[in-house]
Amino acid sequence: MKNILAIDTCTEVCSVSLYTQSRKTSRFIKDVAKSSGLILPLCDEVLDETGLSIKDLDLIVYTKGPGAFTGVRMCISVVQGMSLAFDIPTLGFSTLAVVGYGASQKFNTNKIAVCLDARMNEVYWGVYENNNLTDEAILKPESAPQLGVDYIGVGTGWGAYQQALSDSTGISNYQSDFYPKAENLIEMALIHISNKQPMDGNLPLPTYLRNNVAKKSLK
Repeated sequence: MKNILAIDTCTEVCSVSLYTQSRKTSRFIKDVAKSSGLILPLCDEVLDETGLSIKDLDLIVYTKGPGAFTGVRMCISVVQGMSLAFDIPTLGFSTLAVVGYGASQKFNTNKIAVCLDARMNEVYWGVYENNNLTDEAILKPESAPQLGVDYIGVGTGWGAYQQALSDSTGISNYQSDFYPKAENLIEMALIHISNKQPMDGNLPLPTYLRNNVAKKSLK
């Protein structure tokens, strides 16, 4: 794979990264309202900077959720449009896995408890251990499983529900200001390719762990 575009808009941040000639050209936006709406201009920026166009892409990698409803839909819609228009294969990763991978690289540990604020007194939860995401779920902070002090907690859920999560999991070391990044998507895709694993054969689809968003929002 020569040219890979990575896209993430599934949380309160937005990022893109373009891998070509063994280097990454990236953009990352935080603390901007409705940042997911900036994804197409950001894609144009990295393509223009490298002199490539969409038709030059060999693969599009993306976060498929869980995350903010609008952000997840935006990410999937953009990827679907590019993929269908130019017949580009795609590869999706869980938002929790991308956060977990980034944390495992930064902190040099294989024991990561990923927790994103899902609102409504719930969190998106997953355990990233030995380069593998398990236990992906939506749950109450006080229902998070006991893991112990060997684990590091990352994600916005730790900022929103730090006491409940610490009491439930036994984790004392955490960083709430930790987000998915498209650069990490690129690295995960390259590992996926080197292991000769298949690309997504179907149309990109979102991952929703909460199935009754509209109903709960009305309560």
